[in-house]
Amino acid sequence: MEGKILGVLLYLGVVFYLGYKAWRNTRQSTDYMLAGRRMNPFILAMSYGATFVSTSAIIGFGGVSGMFGMSLLWLTFLTIFVGIFVAMVFFGKRTRRMGLALDAHTFPELLGRRYHSKFIQQFSGVVIFVFIPVYAAAVLIGICRMLEVAFPIISYGAWLLIVTGIVALYVVTGGLKAVMYTDAFQGSIMALMMLILIVTTYSLLGGVTEAHQALTDMINLAPEKLVKGGMTGWTAGPRLGSPIGLTIYTTIIYGVGIGVLAQPQLAIRFMTVPSDRELNRAVAIGGVFILLMTGVAFVTGALSNVVFHQQFGKIAIAMAGGNFDKIIPIYIDKVMPGWFSGLFLVAMFAAAMSTMSSQYHVGGTSLSRDFLEQHVVVGNSGSSMKLNRLGVTVAVIATLVWAWLLPGGVIARATAFFFGLCAASFLPIYVLGLYWKGMTKAGAKISMVGGFAFSMFWLLFVHVKEAEYIGLCQALTGKATLAAAAAPGSWLWLMQWVDPNVVALPVSLCLAVGASLATRRMEQRHLDLCWEGLC
Repeated sequence: MEGKILGVLLYLGVVFYLGYKAWRNTRQSTDYMLAGRRMNPFILAMSYGATFVSTSAIIGFGGVSGMFGMSLLWLTFLTIFVGIFVAMVFFGKRTRRMGLALDAHTFPELLGRRYHSKFIQQFSGVVIFVFIPVYAAAVLIGICRMLEVAFPIISYGAWLLIVTGIVALYVVTGGLKAVMYTDAFQGSIMALMMLILIVTTYSLLGGVTEAHQALTDMINLAPEKLVKGGMTGWTAGPRLGSPIGLTIYTTIIYGVGIGVLAQPQLAIRFMTVPSDRELNRAVAIGGVFILLMTGVAFVTGALSNVVFHQQFGKIAIAMAGGNFDKIIPIYIDKVMPGWFSGLFLVAMFAAAMSTMSSQYHVGGTSLSRDFLEQHVVVGNSGSSMKLNRLGVTVAVIATLVWAWLLPGGVIARATAFFFGLCAASFLPIYVLGLYWKGMTKAGAKISMVGGFAFSMFWLLFVHVKEAEYIGLCQALTGKATLAAAAAPGSWLWLMQWVDPNVVALPVSLCLAVGASLATRRMEQRHLDLCWEGLC
């Protein structure tokens, strides 16, 4: 216990020093929102990766792999190929250049200025501010569950308040500089701990081959309910046309793997570096980091079934009492050496704080810069920073409220929800805005609003996890979902497990292209400004 406390205190000392350093160097709104546009490739890559991967991936998705198996490794592939390579090479450079040409300070401001539309900036800012606290709450829940296991003397509710206060202290004062400095430090800790975790896990099971074979041989221990739902084993993918298969492949793998391209807290980092060279150098660093984070978490989560069965006679989900958010915390506490549990706790603290700080920052600036400043006259840079700090404070409070309200086992689902919503709302107008001069203001508005509306409709009336929990469909129609009355096993019945993004993203893309072809092209002078430095 003393070792854990000392490790956390030492870690917090470094974090607060970096936050203080950033606060001393934050003098204007560009520093607060874009870290002065002078970040180096290592800090960019580690901050990007630490923001992308947090307790929502390690604790939440690691727990999902403990229940469903290694099919989640497809998400590791997508996070590296799409989330790092495609994002930085094909999105990052053009985002940085266009953001500089348009003097954009936030992701909604980039979209708004690209289409010369205050509505687009304000609508996207409101969407981000309203829904990113749900994602941030998932991260907050993850680290507080870990702390609850490590320090049971303090209640889960108390940990929610403590962690929120710590992260808010340096984010509100230091802005994006504080976020990125601490992210780089936190990401380095995370990478080292995950490397130790995977080596130790394979050592406990006698090696790579032996570990995977033992997991394969455990198929007869899979819960009957999961087998009926489509599970075929922990080392084999679930049946595609089954509830579990559709959840894994459409919500977790596709929804998160593609949705990463439209994440505002990640896109904003492309505008913090002085040149394309930093983005090129960040690709390799970010790729290795993401492999260590997601790959290790998913493999360890699945293999925890073998370790738990050998040592305690139970599979992972049984050890966690049915709440897969607790699988990784219990594995660390019960199986790993005592010295490691303290260090891993620090790493997970780092993972949570790195992502939450970015979420608080982007949510708060979306409220202040992209909505409030459009309606309130801001006299100078000092007033703008005060408004931004107010926005971040409101985002922190909203996250805390969501963390108290959300049910157990929600970490992975809340993450996928936000990724999918951003993809349906922003991805078509973002990518077409970067590459197609024929994309119009009207097309962008119709696509953004249409994608958002269709995604929300699917969440509220079709997708069973959200529709059942919210209950609006039940109240209006008397059914849990619109597809609930269909014949079990039919394609219509299976739609309940198809992620909204699978349907909403193509709809949003078609609306963007169709409306742009049917409406007036934007002024050439404005397009020339947007494309300044792109060609």
